[in-house]
Amino acid sequence: MEGDDENGVLIEEDYYTFFNIPRDATNEEINSAYRRNSRMYHPDKHVDPDRKKEAEILFNKTKKAYEVLSNPHQRAIYDSLGTRGLETEGWEVVQRTKTPQEIREEYERLARERDERKLQQRTNPKGSVTVNVNATDLFSRYKDDFDYDESENLHFPTIEVSGLSITQSIEAPLTLRNTMTMSGQLSTQNGTGTGCVDVSVRRLLSDKGWMELGFGAGNGPTFTFKGFRTLTKRTFSNVATILQFTPHGIRPDLVTTLATQLDKHTVGYLTWRGGIHSSMSTTIVRDT
Repeated sequence: MEGDDENGVLIEEDYYTFFNIPRDATNEEINSAYRRNSRMYHPDKHVDPDRKKEAEILFNKTKKAYEVLSNPHQRAIYDSLGTRGLETEGWEVVQRTKTPQEIREEYERLARERDERKLQQRTNPKGSVTVNVNATDLFSRYKDDFDYDESENLHFPTIEVSGLSITQSIEAPLTLRNTMTMSGQLSTQNGTGTGCVDVSVRRLLSDKGWMELGFGAGNGPTFTFKGFRTLTKRTFSNVATILQFTPHGIRPDLVTTLATQLDKHTVGYLTWRGGIHSSMSTTIVRDT
């Protein structure tokens, strides 16, 4: 087992010392030490509950030490990195003929990959790229009504990119209930470009609802308030209030959505939008 010294530094127990064998011990010496310790620490040899419990700990440690030292691959990892190397995921795909230096380098690589996975799980990065392509000329070619010489009027179809949009967002957990989200968007349409940057903080109120406050900058400052609430087992609602500051004043906007699950694969949405362009719409989404 592992323990802590007086300064709180992690101390690894030495399997070789536990078996009382040299570090270059042969397989025969390892097998002999395993049999000796197994007989000595077998729980069935003790009647007293305290001694029996202590024997179980030492017996399990004996089996663990033998499992590592009797396996050439695990033993090479243990000799180079100790027990922390054995706890690293990914060794099952590593070649068994690596040298101690190669094993240490492989361990460092696996540790970096593990840290990167943890970082991605915490930040939850999301991104998308949308490209609008105008390929009308491929399917609709116009010809003059008059006679023409095809050799003098060769027509090559024109394909153009009319729009491009790129979005990216990351999350930064502040506490167990508070999460900050940072996002950005760049887009261009027919030669006109726009962009915005948004920062929002979401607070989990309960397992049934949350609220979110956000600020954006791009086409003028924007303040947003969003809320979500589960109403029943099959119904939920969300609301979003947006205040956009423009040179002509404040432009408010309100969007409310009520959704219900109609069956296992179908969800219906009723959305009302208030503001300058008020509207109401219904949407049915079926997931097959």
